[in-house]
Amino acid sequence: MTSLIDFDIKDDSIAVLTLNRPEAMNALSKGLLDELNEYVRKINADNSLRCTIITGSGEKAFCAGADLKERKGMTEEQVIEAVHYIGSTARNIENMKMPVIAAINGAAFGGGLELALACDMRIAADHAKLGLTETSLAIIPGAGGTQRLPRLIGPGQAKRLIFTAKRITAEEALNLGMAEQVTSSDNLLQKAIETAQAIIKNGPVALRQAKTAINQGLQTDMTTGLSIEHLCYKETVSTDDRLEGLHAFKEKRNPVYKGK
Repeated sequence: MTSLIDFDIKDDSIAVLTLNRPEAMNALSKGLLDELNEYVRKINADNSLRCTIITGSGEKAFCAGADLKERKGMTEEQVIEAVHYIGSTARNIENMKMPVIAAINGAAFGGGLELALACDMRIAADHAKLGLTETSLAIIPGAGGTQRLPRLIGPGQAKRLIFTAKRITAEEALNLGMAEQVTSSDNLLQKAIETAQAIIKNGPVALRQAKTAINQGLQTDMTTGLSIEHLCYKETVSTDDRLEGLHAFKEKRNPVYKGK
């Protein structure tokens, strides 16, 4: 049986997950979500892995969203549960202890874009199209899109895109702040790996605490956010890695961080 998720490791520390249903535009079937969640769990439990890249197979689609063929035979209750499962998968990705990069190799619509929005950053191929297109199907983004997109690009632009079900280019996504980088299709995975390589040079505990401080701080007011930042900073002070960083700076060498 063909795996619906391809798993690879680059440079001993970078996990690469590839959605592997190109014949269905990498749509989120229950089977694919099951495999994706299992890999997310395994990666998160492996301290040797310090960054994750999520991409799709082929050049046509990153992920077209929910598997509408699978959904046709569902009851209303089953549809609600299926959307909730996509949403909980996105939360599992968002809550990974390491930075997560979406390498958007093609179309990212509906639940597929919601999956990418749950990542820490998004690098898009220049031919990719992105959109939360659910209102065109008389539903709304129900796997995090109405919450993550406004926090990323502001409520006005998010409403414009969601209300119109508009599909935008990678360049417009970059201009809006929905994507952090745009590159050629041929160079996409390499660009994502280069970004991951720059990340994994840094202290794993520091990366984890920085991610926590940013994500948790965004949910609250500035005063509470600064308190969260202070607590996260304190977590880094007693680590061996902090001392290693100081020694390496003094000795004019690259630090060797171990996540301790």
